[in-house]
Amino acid sequence: MKEVYYTVGRHTYRVRFCDERNTEALLPSSEPFRLADAPAEDAPLLFELKVDDAWRPAKKGKEIGQFDCGGNNHGVYLLEDGSYQILVSDVAGRQCCLMQATADFSSAVVCLNGNEDMRNFGLNNALMMMYAFAGADKNTVLMHASVVRKDGRGYLCLGVSGTGKSTHTGNWLKYVPGTDLMNDDNPVIRVCDDGVVRVFGSPWSGKTPCYRNVEAPVGAFLQLKQAPYNKIERMRTLDAYASLLPSCSVMKWDRRDYVGTSDTVSAILKQVPVFFLENLPDEEAVRMSYEAMTGKEWGELKR
Repeated sequence: MKEVYYTVGRHTYRVRFCDERNTEALLPSSEPFRLADAPAEDAPLLFELKVDDAWRPAKKGKEIGQFDCGGNNHGVYLLEDGSYQILVSDVAGRQCCLMQATADFSSAVVCLNGNEDMRNFGLNNALMMMYAFAGADKNTVLMHASVVRKDGRGYLCLGVSGTGKSTHTGNWLKYVPGTDLMNDDNPVIRVCDDGVVRVFGSPWSGKTPCYRNVEAPVGAFLQLKQAPYNKIERMRTLDAYASLLPSCSVMKWDRRDYVGTSDTVSAILKQVPVFFLENLPDEEAVRMSYEAMTGKEWGELKR
């Protein structure tokens, strides 16, 4: 058995591979987050995942819902002891992975299925869900967003698929000098031990290969909506909460997960503003969001 450790968002987790077919080579997007050496024995782990194709569940749980993971619905099943089984399927509907996790997602075992691409997809999705659900009560959320960094602060664009998150952050890269892309789909947001809300790159970035082990304090959030004009305003706290919570990876039927995620979103909103931008995909929209979120004049940037 081979053990590999990764640190994402200042949380460390362990993956145990039980055979030669399944190795860390299935996780190329996780390589920037891999630790060269094992942490100290008393170092806390967010979770542990065991990859064992020989494993089979003793019994099947009761189906309680579907978890939407980037447009793919994964079946969720509940066992009598509170543990979960999650069946991961790809966009073609092929079953790639079966995972069984403890109630708090501190430990899980998975068996993989199919070719290398299917195994890569299944294992990556299993790790993403383990991270999101294990971190729910640890001031940590995975958020469906595209995030850029400017002058040491991270700015996150939110919205359902197709609203132009990547287009808007792409225009920041185009029109705002000194901007870099931190993650394009699933960054980590964490209220850290020092009280600062920070955004971190992650191994999960959707269709854009942006797997960067970087971090920054969060400057602001931006909820996007396509429109035939450009208009921006700061959202009221209640509206901002209603915007941020659905953007987080959360199982609403799990009380620990849902309450923990809700509390984290509330803590984030005590420090970080949220803006609502109705926009065209143009430079003027970037000017509006830049000035609102950074508090700086556009003219100063262009000098």
